[in-house]
Amino acid sequence: MFLALKEIQHSKWRYVLVAGLLFLVAYLVFFLTGLAYGLAQSNRSAIDKWQADEIILSEGVSNRVTMSHLSEEALDQVSAEEKAPIGIQMALFTPPADQEEAVSGQLFGIEKDNFLMPNIIEGRPFEDKNEVVVDQSLAEEYGFALGDTLAFEQSDDQLTIVGFTDQAQMSVQPVIYMALADYKNLEIMGGGQGNDKPLSAIVVRGSAQTDSNDLQVVAISDFINDLPGYSAQNMTFLLMIGFLIVISAIVIAIFIYVLTLQKTETFGVMKAQGIPARYIIGSVIGQTFLLSTCGVVLGLLVTYLSSLVLPAQMPYLNNWLFFSVIAVMMVVVAMLGGLFSAKTITDIDPLDAIS
Repeated sequence: MFLALKEIQHSKWRYVLVAGLLFLVAYLVFFLTGLAYGLAQSNRSAIDKWQADEIILSEGVSNRVTMSHLSEEALDQVSAEEKAPIGIQMALFTPPADQEEAVSGQLFGIEKDNFLMPNIIEGRPFEDKNEVVVDQSLAEEYGFALGDTLAFEQSDDQLTIVGFTDQAQMSVQPVIYMALADYKNLEIMGGGQGNDKPLSAIVVRGSAQTDSNDLQVVAISDFINDLPGYSAQNMTFLLMIGFLIVISAIVIAIFIYVLTLQKTETFGVMKAQGIPARYIIGSVIGQTFLLSTCGVVLGLLVTYLSSLVLPAQMPYLNNWLFFSVIAVMMVVVAMLGGLFSAKTITDIDPLDAIS
């Protein structure tokens, strides 16, 4: 390591270039990871809040809750440790005065006294007619506050915001929670008249059993994976991040190899002086470790600073567990790439190098 540090100190700008390149690759990988995680959470965070194991949907809807319609009698046809009915409907609301685009959200009709009720970070739970608890992104992105009114684009109904919750989004849309009884009586749901299937699903903790051929039991993990675009989006980002890590290994291998070729004469003199090849190889690997670690750490730091200035509309979230795993992978892969120079160092003939 002494030799590695001395060489970096002597040719600092050359190694700053290598570390800078690793920093740019690391920054891109970390930023894409945060973006992928943020998008994934925007698709599923409201579902994760349920802490449920299974969900009951209509038969033949391909695990799509928006296509599922259940009667209230279906609740009696399901046996489970804990079960809770839910109505889910996508809705458009009139935007604030300073914006033009309609506000889209996922309307959840739930019962207040079961496990589907979200945590309250500001305000209070809904109590009176058409009161709602909404995801805090409506405050961050659109400026809604406690006491404000959500007016439907499709009907004359109006909802009053009395509370905010966090981490409550589904299909990249904020969730609006309201009492199931009020949900059934909304104009967009038929005003409680002529709608014999007001429920969308039954959420279950534990294992559910049903004898009805009109119902299907779906694991929550399968339900999430079948959300529109969720699996394809995650696979795309996973491939991009994987390729970037491989590319970083190839880049560092090329740079270290070129630097090794440039130092052939120096390594030849060192071998002629009796310094073993394994010591020189260890120095090269040590340099690779120092450069990759500096680049990755700087990439992490700049990623965190970037997250502080990103707009609220961008679905970005830092996940330090993911970042730590990726950081270790990038350093290890970079060191493996540096090993490609080991054979070159071993094959150096001191006499040929000196002459």
